Amino acid sequence: MPNSKFDSKSFNPQAFKYMVGRIPNLKTNELKKSRALAGNPDIRDVFSSQNGTAYARIAMRGLLDGDAVNYDGATNITATSTKTFEQGVVVIGRAKAWTEKDFSYDITGGVDFMQNVAQQVRDYVDELDQNTLLKILNGIFKMTGTKNVEFVNNHTYQIADVMGATTLNSAIQKACGANKKKFTLTIMHSVVATNLENLKVLTFLTYTDKEGLTREIGLATWNGRLVLIDDEMPTFGTAAEGATYSKTTDTAIDPWKTYYTRSGTSPNYVYTAVASPVASSLGDYYEPSVYDTNYVTYVLGEGCISYEDVGAKVPYEMARDAATNGGQDTLYVRQRKVFAPFGISYEKASQASNSPTDAELEDGANWTLVHSGEVNASDRTYINHKAIPIARIISKG
Repeated sequence: MPNSKFDSKSFNPQAFKYMVGRIPNLKTNELKKSRALAGNPDIRDVFSSQNGTAYARIAMRGLLDGDAVNYDGATNITATSTKTFEQGVVVIGRAKAWTEKDFSYDITGGVDFMQNVAQQVRDYVDELDQNTLLKILNGIFKMTGTKNVEFVNNHTYQIADVMGATTLNSAIQKACGANKKKFTLTIMHSVVATNLENLKVLTFLTYTDKEGLTREIGLATWNGRLVLIDDEMPTFGTAAEGATYSKTTDTAIDPWKTYYTRSGTSPNYVYTAVASPVASSLGDYYEPSVYDTNYVTYVLGEGCISYEDVGAKVPYEMARDAATNGGQDTLYVRQRKVFAPFGISYEKASQASNSPTDAELEDGANWTLVHSGEVNASDRTYINHKAIPIARIISKG
């Protein structure tokens, strides 16, 4: 094929972009099929019209509310109006590069690397986007503030055992009540998936490539809902039965570790888990000698994540270095995308540059429930948390 040699002299970025685009984006495509990812014309318009804006605030229309009065011919009818909410959305930029030596081409007798590179770039971007989505979900479940904590508590379902056949149904009912039917996707650790597989409630999906080979793609279904399996799912420890306790030696808060405070007198000390540890109190915290591992599973509903590929000026580029290692070419990849949770605003409270890092996406201070924007929190109207089809399950496996 033309321009297929992995060499910057013959590299065609438009042809390469087209080639990458033709290779199935398996996980993102399935996420879209589940309807958890949905395009958002407001986000698309604001970033396409503002020529490279990295952050924007878009309007969310308020819902009708208020109590009806008795229509009895004597009671006055009262009128209210809807409030306009604002949602902050941020463009997440990521870039990567890979280098291939000329000698690799020579020693293999002229093996064509380009198709292989295109295939791997697509897989890499798939994993990169999934990782970004997980960082965002981790961040929104670290939100603070009264209304935000109300969301976190009501959309978290924790059990003291492994996941069971009915756990999912109970979790989504707790989060959204009668709106539980909106949930279409779960993302879980392979340990959790294996337990469910042993219960024979998972069916794995396969993909047949152009060579006719069929392979599993790390996706399954559970009661008609898509299951995405990812060992990057967060885990954290809680005290195992019979554990002893000692002062922590940590010098910084570990967000995926449970700390304990001690009360009472010896030998009947009582250790209580700290819901929101703070660095200034770290010296007073205890850790158990043995932890049980807790696995986080996320459940997503239809339209819960607005997704737009904003694009980069040069998404794919090849650079030639004729001297190093006898000659080598480096492929550069750039992307800018928006992942915006429905009903949750990115506030950019702690962000150092024009694109948030993974750590900044995981920072709960950067996220809040969408509200009407009054200066005093007590005057604000917040989105009803039950309208947000995002839930978290914490289990032992």
